Amino acid sequence: MQNRWQEDKAEKVKHSELELRVYTSRLLGYDKSLVLHGGGNTSVKLSEKNIFGEEEQILYVKGSGWDLETIEAAGFAPVQLEYLKKLSKLPELSDPEMVNQLVTHQTRASAPVPSVEAILHAILPYPFVDHTHADAIVSITNTADGEKRIREIYGNDVVVIPYVMPGFDLARLCAERFAAEAGAQTIGMVLLNHGIFSFGQTAKESYERMIALVGRAEDYLKQHKAWEFAPAAQSVSSSGELARAQAKLRADVSLAAGFPVVVSRHANERTLSFARRADISTIAQQGPATPDHVIRTKRLPMLGRDVGAYVAEYKKYFESLEPKAKERKSMLDPAPRLVLDAELGMCAIGRTVKDAEIVADIYNHTIDIIQRATALGGYRALPAKDIFDVEYWDLEQAKLRKGGKAPQFAGEVALVTGAASGIGKACVESLLARGAAVVALDLAESVVTMKSGPNFLGLQCDLTSEEQFKKALVQTVERFGGLDMLVLNAGIFPGGCRIEALKTEEWQKVMRINLDANLMLMRECHPFLKLAPRGGRVVVIGSKNVPAPGPGAAAYSASKAALNQLARVAALEWGGDNIRINSLHPNAVFDTGLWTEEVLAARAKHYGLTVQEYKTNNVLKVEVTSKDVAELTAEMCGPLFAKTTGAWLPVDGGNDRVI
Repeated sequence: MQNRWQEDKAEKVKHSELELRVYTSRLLGYDKSLVLHGGGNTSVKLSEKNIFGEEEQILYVKGSGWDLETIEAAGFAPVQLEYLKKLSKLPELSDPEMVNQLVTHQTRASAPVPSVEAILHAILPYPFVDHTHADAIVSITNTADGEKRIREIYGNDVVVIPYVMPGFDLARLCAERFAAEAGAQTIGMVLLNHGIFSFGQTAKESYERMIALVGRAEDYLKQHKAWEFAPAAQSVSSSGELARAQAKLRADVSLAAGFPVVVSRHANERTLSFARRADISTIAQQGPATPDHVIRTKRLPMLGRDVGAYVAEYKKYFESLEPKAKERKSMLDPAPRLVLDAELGMCAIGRTVKDAEIVADIYNHTIDIIQRATALGGYRALPAKDIFDVEYWDLEQAKLRKGGKAPQFAGEVALVTGAASGIGKACVESLLARGAAVVALDLAESVVTMKSGPNFLGLQCDLTSEEQFKKALVQTVERFGGLDMLVLNAGIFPGGCRIEALKTEEWQKVMRINLDANLMLMRECHPFLKLAPRGGRVVVIGSKNVPAPGPGAAAYSASKAALNQLARVAALEWGGDNIRINSLHPNAVFDTGLWTEEVLAARAKHYGLTVQEYKTNNVLKVEVTSKDVAELTAEMCGPLFAKTTGAWLPVDGGNDRVI
């Protein structure tokens, strides 16, 4: 544990206890060994005047949906403190009614829904309260004699609470235990199989007590040689064969889930060493480190790649525990969210790239927790029923539903060539906007950094090199799990040259880039497109020169025409594989690197037109932009064109020669 309190930074916000609360909350959130992805919560009790001028005690508690690492003052929900204390004395209170009472007794209508542990924060008699799911604490409590070890570490410095599901029952139990056991020396509270609370008179005191308490747990683990574990030496490999195995896994998981998923491979010495442990079928099949992880990771990871067997076991789990629930439940999708495989290592699964990243983060910490608990005598998670109750808890499911409707291409992967500028770059943007994970390839180095975010992967690649492309394809699959959409945009347009002056080497160069490279791309992508959950889609960016060639462009026109014919043959051959291939034929798209202001002005002058007249020299008198082409490209990959293959579609404002 590192104490990250900085006096100079705290000094800047000392005028506001709420801002100090924000500051220390972010310090906690920064440390992933304390909280992960929305976990943990903090609060501060303040005295404020209400609309009548009366002093009122308000609990500012972290709101649902906010992350401690990035929380702001607006992320804290202000709730009437005395009312919360009255609620804690009720004999019982259902979860929906508890949330109703919390929301209806906020003092700001626009505030987020208060944490479900708001009542617990309210009953602790300290201005500042911090709660984390510290890895070190969970490592110790998830053992057969966890409670005994916790008491050995802390003595009377903490109150120890047996596991109870978060919510009203936990708050009431904590109130009873705290009143009976807390003394002047009490600075924290450990919830077995759940986490730890600290509290204090100031934000600094509460924060530093958290750091000190968790530090003592870490020291205990170190003393018992249960802290760091060097992974056994492993051979970490990438190959087309492993990529195809990963894509097949993604196809099977997507089928079980009922929607496309991202499957991100994490293969390193640490994950492979864990996945290959002789006791993996025991230690990894106990349950999650803390119950709230279940909504992200499911109760158990899948060992190996038999998705059917995992689904069958999940259904048994649901059918055995659902009848014991207080109210009827509808089964969630039975697909795994985490896979441990001796060859693939660790694969994290999610409906979006962000979801898969969260799963990976959680399980990377879970690996540490399992290994530490095992070294203490054996990892032991909560019984399946307790995990089921949280997995099917309406309040936890509400967190997932807050994300709203998934974007059109959520869970799907697109690869765009010639992506660093012009139409290719616009295609990347259009596909990202629809929720796809996008891999951008280009010869230009700028493609690597042209976009940021987890959904984007930019790779510098010479498409005339089969070796380079195969490597890029493996990287695509390792990062996202497969391939659903392929946009063939890369190509060159050489300077005007009549046939009698066209050199063989220039002809071959154009054919190699515009035709041969695309044949290789289609061939290598076929096994992955064939596994696409919603069917593979290929969009070829052709040219007006296919239906209406012009003089001086023999190599370009012939290469694009041949590519279009190749696409038509592929449409015939691949229809049985549920892959559709369509072509777009743009013309006069001037917002690309090829068309500088000087070139545009020169071409317009050549035809006796102004630049604007030249740009709109078509039947509809409209300007065609890269974005126009990209938007239609994205739509061709969507449901509107689900029953169309082998089609040619102009994007040219109407060209009289084409018409």
